[in-house]
Amino acid sequence: MSDDDQPIDSNEFRRALSGFATGVAVVTAIDADGAPTGITINSFNSVSLEPPLVLWSIANSAYSYDAFINAEHFVVNLLTVEQEELATLFAERGGDKFSSLNCNAGLHGVPILPDYVACFECRTEHIYEGGDHKIIVGRVLRFDDRERAPLIFYRSQFFDGGDLYPGDQE
Repeated sequence: MSDDDQPIDSNEFRRALSGFATGVAVVTAIDADGAPTGITINSFNSVSLEPPLVLWSIANSAYSYDAFINAEHFVVNLLTVEQEELATLFAERGGDKFSSLNCNAGLHGVPILPDYVACFECRTEHIYEGGDHKIIVGRVLRFDDRERAPLIFYRSQFFDGGDLYPGDQE
């Protein structure tokens, strides 16, 4: 067996990946029945400025997998430091996550959270196989940047990104 073929322990791999600090986002869409759906992610990334493309990934086992794979449009809502509870809510499987939220309707009726650091309204451009995930590339049709302090995820814990925007703190 060559060095290239050595097995990798998935738990150790996950722990090593958690050393990369990321922002936290909630992706929203409308499912086949016309109901809003959402999921917490930390797999968001820019792809291209011309054309404006972003990507995120969803586990093949995700509760809302079918809704997002079939969605023509989605919104990526980057969460603020005050939204840890919201991140936890949208990370749970099932349930009505929108009942207590006063979302705005974005393009094609996709919900936009009432508060965010930035949001990106997208049309699904490509979906790629990615092992136990699908990689969804979206063309950004419209965005809004509020320049707020972000919620950070590092070593499997939430952190306050407030030092990045000290004007947000009192």
